[in-house]
Amino acid sequence: MKIGKMKNTVNRNWFIPVIFSMCLLCSFTGSGPHPKVPGNKNAHPKIVNIVNFIRLLEPRDATVTEEVLYETVVKQVQMMKKYKLGGTFLLQYDALLDPRYQQLLKNLPGGSFEIGAWWEIPQPLVEKAGLKWRGRYPWDWHADVGFSTGYSPGEREKLVDVYMSDFKKIFGYYPKSVGSWFIDAHTLNYLYQKYRIVASSNCKDQVGTDGYNLWGGYWNQAYYPSKINSYMPAQNEKNQIPVPVFRMLGSDPVRQYDNGLGTGRQGVITLEPVYKDGGADSTWVNWYFKEFVEGKAMEYAYVQAGQENSFTWDAMSKGFEIQLPLIARLRDEQKVRVETLAASGQWFRGHYKITPATSVTVNEDLEGSNRKTVWFNSRFYRINLLWENGTLRFRDIHLFNENFPSIYTTQKAVSNECSFFTLPFVDGYTWSTPGKIAGLRFKTVADGKEIMMEGGDPTVQDSIPGKLHISWPLKTVDGTLVMDIDERQISIKVAGGKSINWFLDLATATTATLPFKKISSSRIDCGFEGMDYLIRAVKGSFSEPGDGEVFRITPAKNSVVLDLSGANQSNEK
Repeated sequence: MKIGKMKNTVNRNWFIPVIFSMCLLCSFTGSGPHPKVPGNKNAHPKIVNIVNFIRLLEPRDATVTEEVLYETVVKQVQMMKKYKLGGTFLLQYDALLDPRYQQLLKNLPGGSFEIGAWWEIPQPLVEKAGLKWRGRYPWDWHADVGFSTGYSPGEREKLVDVYMSDFKKIFGYYPKSVGSWFIDAHTLNYLYQKYRIVASSNCKDQVGTDGYNLWGGYWNQAYYPSKINSYMPAQNEKNQIPVPVFRMLGSDPVRQYDNGLGTGRQGVITLEPVYKDGGADSTWVNWYFKEFVEGKAMEYAYVQAGQENSFTWDAMSKGFEIQLPLIARLRDEQKVRVETLAASGQWFRGHYKITPATSVTVNEDLEGSNRKTVWFNSRFYRINLLWENGTLRFRDIHLFNENFPSIYTTQKAVSNECSFFTLPFVDGYTWSTPGKIAGLRFKTVADGKEIMMEGGDPTVQDSIPGKLHISWPLKTVDGTLVMDIDERQISIKVAGGKSINWFLDLATATTATLPFKKISSSRIDCGFEGMDYLIRAVKGSFSEPGDGEVFRITPAKNSVVLDLSGANQSNEK
C-alpha cells in the first residue's frame, strides 16, 4: 500500500448525476415557536427544509427549454401550496432577471416562503460585473467558469455586488440564504460581512461526480466553516465564518457512502425526487423519514427535500407526490418542523456559538438488510460506525482542522474540476476496492485464531448533552462493548464477564494511498495535502501487526480512549 498524497479519481457525469438536487429542505413557517414531539418535552428538533433552486436555461439537453424549466417551478409551487408547505426558492442570476420568475415568486406568501440566491455564475452576471465570459454556453457548469472558484477574490466581490444590487431592486431586500454545490470561503465571508446572510448550503459528500469532489466533511446537518476553507468546520469561534453551512440532498446513511465503490464514481441514493432508488421510491422514502424521526440525533436532525428545475417536472413529480404528503403529515403530528433555509440558519445561530456535536442514526435498515449505522459529527472530527452481518467496523474517520487551507480561498480553479477534503484517518471508500473493503474492524481471539467480534443489535442513547452512548451486546465473547463519544474523544471498553483479548485492526486495499507517516505506541503521525496531524491513544496503544493490517489498536485494562481533537495542532482546550 502507498503512503503519501491521495490521488483524485474524477469521472464527470452527464445530465442526471451532474446536477444534484436542490439545497436544504422543506419550509413551513419562516420563524416562530418550534413544536415539540408530543410527550417528549426535551425532544430534539427534526428540521426539514424544502429547497428548490432555479436555472433559466439548460444547455445540456435541447428538449429542456426555458418554458419547460419555468413550468417545473410552477408545478413545484402548486404542490407545495396544496399541502400547505412553505419552502425556499434559490434563483440563479439569469433566472432572477426573468419577469416570469419575478412575478411567480413575488406572489408567494412571505411568511412561509423564502427567496434566496443560487450561486452558480452565468454569462449575464459575469458581463455585468465587467468581466470576460469564458464559458461554452451562457451557463457552464465547469468549476473554473460556473462557480465562484473560477474567479479571483476581487472578481468574486464584484459578482456578489452585482447580484445583490439587482436582487434588491427586484424584491426590495437582500437575500438571507445563498446556496451552491460549493462556495469558496472568501465569497462566503464577503456575503456575510457586507450583506449579512444567515444561511448557506453545499453539496453532500461525493467523489468523482460532475468533477466536484467533496469528501470527509461534517456529514449532514450544518457547521460553521473555517475562514480559510469553506468545507472545513472551524474549531474556534474567532476562526469561523458565522454562517451555518447546511449539507444538501438527504443522503442514504447506509448506502450512499459505498455506492459505486470500485467504479471511480459514486452513485446517488438521496432524497432527491428524481432517483428511483431513493426519493422516487415510496418504500425508501417512508423508511428514511422513519429513521429520521426516531433516530438519535443529539442536538437536532436535519434534512433537505426538493429539486432543481433542470431535472424537469416529468422526472420529479412522482417523488414530490410521495414525499410532500408524508412531510405534511409528520408536520401536523409535530414530529418534524418545516421551515425555510433562512429560518434554520437563524435558529442555528441563536442556539450555537460554535458547531455542535450531532449524530445520524439508523436503527433498522430496509427490509432484506441487517445493516445499522451511526454517523457522529463534531467540530473536531466525524466518524461512521457500520454494523453488518453481526460485525462492527469504523467505516470512516476524518479529522477537522481550521488551519487546513483550501486553495480556492485565494486562487482561481485552473481546471473544470475542483476538490475539497478534510484529514483522513479511516476511509472506507477511497481506500477500498470491491475485493478489499477498508475499515477499522473490531476483533478478538478465539481458539488461538483472530476473528471478527459478533454481537446483537446496538442501543444508541443521546440523553447526556454533547455525548453519544452506544451499547453493543456481544455474542462471540461474554460481555457488552460500550462506546462513549464526545466532541473530542472516543472511549471504548468491553463491560461484564471476564477480561478478553480484543483489539481493532485497520485493513485497506494494497493500492490505497495512505496518510500515515509514523506509527508509534501512543500516537500516529499523519500527513495529507501538506498538513501534518496526529491521533493520540490516551488509553491503549498502536502497533503494526503486519499480515496486511496497517495498524492495530490494543486496549489497556480492557479500554481504548482515542483523542481526535488534534489539541496539540492549535485547537484550544
